[in-house]
Amino acid sequence: MNRPTLEVADIIRQHGKDFIERNREQLSSQQLKVLRAIEHCRTAALGGHLDRCSCCGHRAISYNSCRNRHCPKCLTRARDRWLAAREKELLDVSYFHVVFTLPHQLSTLALRNPKVVYQLLFQASAKTLLKVAADPKHLGAHIGFLSVLHTWGQNLLAHPHVHCVVPAGGLSSDGSRWVQARTTFFLPVKVLSRVFRGKFVAGLKRAFRDAKPPFGGPQHVLHYLARYTHRVAISNHRLLSLQDGQVIFRWKDYAHGSKLRNMSVQAHEFLRRFLLHVLPKGFVRIRFFGFLANRRRGALLLQCQRFLAPRPAHCPSQAAPTVSLWLCPLCGGAMVVIERFSADEVASQTVEQGYDNTS
Repeated sequence: MNRPTLEVADIIRQHGKDFIERNREQLSSQQLKVLRAIEHCRTAALGGHLDRCSCCGHRAISYNSCRNRHCPKCLTRARDRWLAAREKELLDVSYFHVVFTLPHQLSTLALRNPKVVYQLLFQASAKTLLKVAADPKHLGAHIGFLSVLHTWGQNLLAHPHVHCVVPAGGLSSDGSRWVQARTTFFLPVKVLSRVFRGKFVAGLKRAFRDAKPPFGGPQHVLHYLARYTHRVAISNHRLLSLQDGQVIFRWKDYAHGSKLRNMSVQAHEFLRRFLLHVLPKGFVRIRFFGFLANRRRGALLLQCQRFLAPRPAHCPSQAAPTVSLWLCPLCGGAMVVIERFSADEVASQTVEQGYDNTS
């Protein structure tokens, strides 16, 4: 994918200072930290490193990343490492995609109490899936799944929901066999909705959920996870322009056939919406439940794999190969880090040595 011409960092650099001055009392320390991190990401302010091509010897300075989980530019490497680990845990079955969504009326409550409401969303949705799946009238099995929290809609406004990726089946109640779900149907929508509403405590009166068709076996799951797990409220590639204090970005109008539209908002309004989706410090947005829960995954996952058909011996699962951070612009060889610099040292090295700067 080509490098975007406009980035969230550009909007912060042009309008962030004024935005902070006008809204400082309403901004949390975590939101301020995110703004600073994205502003300085891959700039001399964070230091850098000298890279050398392993083939032709070409040298270039690269600036360090901020590694903030809300930064649009810093998720690729973390996503790739995470997906490589998950690839080894895939089962040879179809997978279902289930979405639990809070009604629009609860968005304000979620924004004012994010840790409580998002935690509750995780717990209520997980308990709902585990309970309904365990019922002999439906699947009668102990299932496992991962859940990913998203707090945004395409227009960047608050839209809290959890995406669940669920293998089509689970372990029998006594753990002696694998119980296979139907390939075209997982669990009844109305039952899940009713149970979910009941579990989302007395003060929260209405919720709904959406179950999408199965998206195939394990060969499709990683492609799906790459789109949903390591993601921020808006990618730089959706930004179209920043002129006269107006940000124009592309969004998908799901209410009208997923039609692509352009939205124009003031830069301050864009930053306000972006910061709506900064999670509380330390809050985990990807979680595992059932037989995939961290404390039981090692034993139960192996048990599931034994019950299912093994992968062909001639096509073993392999970890993703180590990939260079970037390739040489001259010959395409792998660029290797040979020296690291502090923020003060980066500028002098770039000027004195005449190295290329690629950040």
